[in-house]
Amino acid sequence: MLANVITAIGGYYEVSRYLYDFIGAVLGILLAYKAVYFAIGFLFTRKFKAAKNYHKYGILIAARNEENVIGNLLDSIRKQDYPSELLTVFVVADNCTDNTAKIARKHGAVCYERFDNEHKTKGFALQFLFENIKKDYGIENFEGYFIFDADNLLNKNYITKMNDAFDSGEKIITSYRNTKNFDENWIASTYALHWIRSIRTNHRARSVLRLATNIQGTGFLFANEIVRNGWKYTGLTEDRALTADAVARGYQITYQDEAEFFDEQPISLKVALRQRLRWSKGHLLAFLETGPSLFVNIFFGKLFIKDKWGKTDKEEKIYLRIIESIRHRFASFDTLMQLTPIVVINLARWLIVSVFIYACFAYSNGIISKYVISGSSIIIKGIANIFGKPIITIEPGINAFFIAMLLALLARLLYRLGAYFANMWMAIYLFVVEKHRIKKISFLKKVLYTFTWPTFDIIGRYTTYLALFVHVTWKPIPHTSKVTIDEVDTSGGN
Repeated sequence: MLANVITAIGGYYEVSRYLYDFIGAVLGILLAYKAVYFAIGFLFTRKFKAAKNYHKYGILIAARNEENVIGNLLDSIRKQDYPSELLTVFVVADNCTDNTAKIARKHGAVCYERFDNEHKTKGFALQFLFENIKKDYGIENFEGYFIFDADNLLNKNYITKMNDAFDSGEKIITSYRNTKNFDENWIASTYALHWIRSIRTNHRARSVLRLATNIQGTGFLFANEIVRNGWKYTGLTEDRALTADAVARGYQITYQDEAEFFDEQPISLKVALRQRLRWSKGHLLAFLETGPSLFVNIFFGKLFIKDKWGKTDKEEKIYLRIIESIRHRFASFDTLMQLTPIVVINLARWLIVSVFIYACFAYSNGIISKYVISGSSIIIKGIANIFGKPIITIEPGINAFFIAMLLALLARLLYRLGAYFANMWMAIYLFVVEKHRIKKISFLKKVLYTFTWPTFDIIGRYTTYLALFVHVTWKPIPHTSKVTIDEVDTSGGN
């Protein structure tokens, strides 16, 4: 009976291959616009005129045992060329067992201490901070709020440049994320290149097109209306949740290229894997929570949400409403594509069709004159040129079943190996186009980091697979860098 089931499944192989190719083609079409983003990001980014008004901001920092770095961040804030009377720094010392709170207060910050062993995410810490700001100051006492991590450092003109964007009417703004420990090791370099890749392939183009780029954890500013009803993003990745919710509600999220801050990246593989697993789980949850709203918005626009500006149809010209509807629908589509776990879809269709159904087909029909090494990656072509293309023939039966699986696994391995080397071009591209902002490092280190860079995406792929099945909790990332803003500031005093 089992043989009959396997034979029946194998009978659908040709149909399943058509379906496999169709899904691949659809995904390729849906993501083709990314090529336009790349071209725009290479050539352009949005520029903002100097602000006419100085706005009042609250600066929020969630810190857990950050006594090693928080003082340097607060020093970089104190050195801003922006009117200090318009800035109030708030720190939440979240479940700290060190001197974080003491150092924060010593540097002039308003510090609230929080102790909660059940709700441990950064999102809960920010929620607590906003609750206290609302109680003691009032949310609308500040026109906008910055979010930073305790390990960040700000160029001295950072807030001035962000104020230029805010004064232009933008409600949510992210900025240029640089790395203060770029050359500490290969792990840190993969993160550093990832943030710059995001800038070049996403942020710049989306800002030019007035769409919505994605918030990435830290270094962003938003208007007080975003948290008028409190901070509700308390999951594993509060940044993705905020991004998805804001886009679903109709907000643009822009990017200010001239506002640069510095971040510390993990140097431990264990810590990096733990962080990436949390990101992957958070992204999957954000897709489940907000994906349906984004999908509906693609087709119905703002039909099911309140207009963020509070305008009636009579107050807004019809052509502006049409343009805004198109913008919002595409931004919703773009954000949905960003949240959709495409790596999971690709893995599923490969396992089902190329591995299992093909193995069932081989069980019934055998393997007839099939290339042992097949595919179009540069690795496969190189092997074929050197060793030729060995052909295998196997009679129908259980041996054909398992050998078919092994051939599929071999093809996948060689394909991924080829993709690994092909992805190195992105590191080369970033080292060239961002050479004035990347920390000066030796040529040999650039070569090394070019070879290790593709591991960032590999880790992301496999942590996404793992995140489907495991429970993930939030854990802090240790920060120890003693780098100060005076050592890395690139603003030139402007």
